[in-house]
Amino acid sequence: MKRALLTLDGYDIAPRFDLAPEVMIVGIARGEKSEDVKTVVLPRPSAEMLCRVIMAENIQTVVCGGIEEEYLEYLNWKRVETIHSIIGPAETVLERLKEGKLRSGEILVEKRKA
Repeated sequence: MKRALLTLDGYDIAPRFDLAPEVMIVGIARGEKSEDVKTVVLPRPSAEMLCRVIMAENIQTVVCGGIEEEYLEYLNWKRVETIHSIIGPAETVLERLKEGKLRSGEILVEKRKA
């Protein structure tokens, strides 16, 4: 089972990695429905604290909005796949991730009708 972490700001992906007040940790198994979901509220938004959570929880994939190059390189060095520059609701993003179709830079916000 692959473990993924999504940075959250309410019901949406947090706009920046270092400003995420909470995270969703999900277990994703190929061909199976993943129900191993937990939400962790961080004491304060911090990129360093987030990296510690990622390592402690044995996360293989991180999904976030913008991320500084320093942290992107650190996660790559630790062999953590980072799907970044994502905009959209966490539920939609999670579904795309489960399908294996989520790519960096995706904007998954529905257009509003005028």
